[in-house]
Amino acid sequence: MPEQNLARVKSALRAQRIETPSWAYGNSGTRFKVFAQAGVPRTVHEKLDDAARVHQHTGVAPQVALHIPWDRTDDYAALADHAGERGLRLGAINANVFQEDEYKLGSVTNPDPAVRRKALGHLMECVDIMDATGSRDLKLWFSDGLNYPGQDDLRARQGRLAEALWAVYERLAPDQRLVLEYKLFEPAFYATDVPDWGTSYAHCVKLGPQAQVCVDTGHHAPGTNIEFIVAFLLNEGKLGAFDFNSRFYADDDLMVGAADPFQLFRIMYEVRAGGGLPGTPESAENDPGIAFMLDQCHNIEPKIPAIIRSVMNVQEATAKALLVDREALGEAQLAGDVLGANALLMDAYNTDVRPLLAEVREELGADGDPMAAYAASGWAETIARERVGGRQAGWGA
Repeated sequence: MPEQNLARVKSALRAQRIETPSWAYGNSGTRFKVFAQAGVPRTVHEKLDDAARVHQHTGVAPQVALHIPWDRTDDYAALADHAGERGLRLGAINANVFQEDEYKLGSVTNPDPAVRRKALGHLMECVDIMDATGSRDLKLWFSDGLNYPGQDDLRARQGRLAEALWAVYERLAPDQRLVLEYKLFEPAFYATDVPDWGTSYAHCVKLGPQAQVCVDTGHHAPGTNIEFIVAFLLNEGKLGAFDFNSRFYADDDLMVGAADPFQLFRIMYEVRAGGGLPGTPESAENDPGIAFMLDQCHNIEPKIPAIIRSVMNVQEATAKALLVDREALGEAQLAGDVLGANALLMDAYNTDVRPLLAEVREELGADGDPMAAYAASGWAETIARERVGGRQAGWGA
């Protein structure tokens, strides 16, 4: 690779930022059992301490998303200060309107107006927390839906959803955004109120420029071309965030890149081509400000190493996407050279970018081999020894 091109690739990799989720540091499990691990944080402050280790060893993970009420605290400004003291900042605020008994038939789309008011009150609380923490994004995912035909009116539920979204949208400050996630199914098995990117996109278009779509890579039907969705949303200026994870059959929330690393590469190439990667020529004119967040639950693997590995997987896919010769690819496409165009993508994907990334991390003051550095740091042994007593963070099943 010419030296000038290599410099551009390294510059973009140094500019990359990946947001880690607070809940990935706590206990999690399946629908049947939550598995406890030694050293798991007991407070949101200890979650940030662990997140700081991920950033220290990778150099590109300075933001941490919060989930309310899992991360509720008495003083959110102080929490933001705690993050800043550890070289972090607080990222997306994630609302939770799916874990209380009242939400059995839905939250903002519930036929009961009292339940809808309660859900909307929580969403407004989350915006208040954004004000206190300096967070930019409010991320909304609704488990609302139906299990049986005739259970409720499909159109009426869309109207209730639109009403709630508009109330929240009007509450946002000019520098804040609403990012709307979607999910194909579960826990609603007949119809989900925000089942796909098209539904999310339609609501966001109606709301305005501060409403964006969040693409969760695990929330699609098998065989869905996720990179097409990414390309379309980027082209329309409506791709606001990613929730990166992997799934083999449904939404397993496994480590990103675990199931199909080639898919992750294809997604990151479309992000680059659409101007979504900061530090690239494609993003120079209009960087959309995409939040690249992990959304994963580590049930059987150690928490911090799994998050470090996930960050590394995103870095590797990004590095390979940056190696694609876009000029040569464009020429092959215009010439109708099907195999030649595909070969240009495959050549980039098959490149071993690990030595390049080791150089980039060292230039950032991090570790060339983050996994080995973490293992040698003694942090896992320290937290297992010191975090004894109290109640471990996590979610119930």
